[in-house]
Amino acid sequence: MKKVLLFLLLVLLAIFVALVFRGTLILPQYLIKIGNFELRFYSLFVLTGVLLSYSLARRQAKQENVDPEQVDELVFYSVVFGIVGARALYVLSNWKFYSRNPAEIVKIWHGGLSIQGAVLAGIAVFLLYSLIKKNVTFKPLQALDLGAAYLPLGQAIGRWGNFFNYEAFGEPTNLPWKMYVPVAMRPFEYRQYDYFHPTFLYESLWDFFVFLLLTRYLKHQRKNFGEVFSLYLCLYSLGRICIERLRLDSMYVGSIRLAQLISALSILIGFTLYIVLRGGMIDVRDR
Repeated sequence: MKKVLLFLLLVLLAIFVALVFRGTLILPQYLIKIGNFELRFYSLFVLTGVLLSYSLARRQAKQENVDPEQVDELVFYSVVFGIVGARALYVLSNWKFYSRNPAEIVKIWHGGLSIQGAVLAGIAVFLLYSLIKKNVTFKPLQALDLGAAYLPLGQAIGRWGNFFNYEAFGEPTNLPWKMYVPVAMRPFEYRQYDYFHPTFLYESLWDFFVFLLLTRYLKHQRKNFGEVFSLYLCLYSLGRICIERLRLDSMYVGSIRLAQLISALSILIGFTLYIVLRGGMIDVRDR
């Protein structure tokens, strides 16, 4: 019965997405709006992704004899500073605008967050917490493994917030899975085009694949703490490099897309770390 219901749900979801992609159905950006207050679908998907990833990581942490209360505390700090990091990287990448409009820096409800900024801030929090916290029940790289294994699921879910916002889409296309974007949501220079690459969907599917791969690796193939984290750096970044080249809203450093630059450096770091750990050059399980 559960399989039948899941199948029907997937069919309904596919029909819903197809209607939106064709432009037959135009999505609202918010679920509830009362005066100036808006409960946006974007926030709901991000929150859902965070909570689901957290609950699964917490369950795995208990199996590894990690204190659940420390996991709760670590996740709380990671979310708070992750938002700060996500906003900081976006602001720095668009400093020309924010230097002239400093009051806009704190107005995150106007949009402008970088997932890579959130990830970088989260990594820093995980490491600092593991090193500074007294009587911590996990190793720094063990904590990063737990975060890296389940973070892609949250990212996969959160990307559907972009779907409702009609953002994070790519270049114009006539492929069968093309996505209709309302005129008001299109960049000015692309107003004459109706259909675009649904790059939010590409990344959501890639993130879900990475989640499945890393959680399996965590439970059945990991030899040393840090391996899952290093693979996350490589796999997520590989997908981001490929997908980013299609996007129309990329942030640039000169003529280089910032997301691709960060991803390339992440792959280099992740690959090197994986070789060192997997090859037994450093055994960190008992340190």
